[in-house]
Amino acid sequence: MENNKTKLNILLLLGLSLTMIQAQTVKDIDGNTYKTVTIGTQTWMAENLKTTAYNDGTTIPLVTDETVWTSLSSPGYCWYNNDETAFKGTYGAIYNWYAVDAAGNNSKNVCPTGWHVPTKLQWTILTDYLTNNGYGYAGSGKDIAKSMASASGWSISLTAGNAGNDQASNNSSGLTALPGGYRDFDGEYDTFGGYAAWWSSSGNDMGNVWALVMVYTSSEVGLFDYAKQVGFSIRCLKDY
Repeated sequence: MENNKTKLNILLLLGLSLTMIQAQTVKDIDGNTYKTVTIGTQTWMAENLKTTAYNDGTTIPLVTDETVWTSLSSPGYCWYNNDETAFKGTYGAIYNWYAVDAAGNNSKNVCPTGWHVPTKLQWTILTDYLTNNGYGYAGSGKDIAKSMASASGWSISLTAGNAGNDQASNNSSGLTALPGGYRDFDGEYDTFGGYAAWWSSSGNDMGNVWALVMVYTSSEVGLFDYAKQVGFSIRCLKDY
C-alpha cells in the first residue's frame, strides 16, 4: 500500500511539474512555441512573435519588395533582410502596424488566443514596474534597458549601464528583449543588433502609432510614435 501511495505521489508531482512547464509557454496558430515571463502583474512573451497568420488562421501577406512595402495600407509581414532561415528562429518576424490594427483588419488578432498586442499604457505599466522595483542599472531609476535586454546579440557599447555594455549581466527581468532591427517606411532594413522596437496597439492624434524602443547605446527605453508603414517586432501580452 505504501509503495502505491509513493507511486501516486510521484505521478501527482510529475503532473504538477508538467502543468507548470506548460503554463510557462504559449503556442501560436502556426505551432510556434514561446517562453513567457511574469513581471509584476503582467505576463509577457519572452520572445518576439513569428506567426504568419492571425489566430483565426487567416494568412498575413508576406511582403519582400521594397516598393510594395512602402505603398501598403494593409497588413504585411517580413523577415529581416528577407531571410527567414537566419532570423525567424531567434528574432521573429517584422510586422507593419496594419497587421496589428483590429479596426482595419476585421478585428483579427495577430497574437495567440488569450493574448494581445499591448497598449501604450500597458507598456508603461511594465517600464514603471521595473523603474520602481530596483531593476535600474544603479538600483533605481529609469536606466532599466539592461534589465530588459537579452544577454547577447547587441552591438557593443563601451558605456556602463547601456544595453550593449557587459551584456552577460543583462536580462534580470527575463523579458529577453532582442535587437532585431526594423524595416523603414521606405522598405529598407536597418540597425540589426543595435536597435529593437515593439508595436503597441495605441495610435496618437497625428495618425502615427506608439512603439517601445531600445538601443544599444542607451540605458533607458522610450515610447515613440511612428508611421504605420514601418516594420517592427511584436511582443504579446496575456489577457487579464
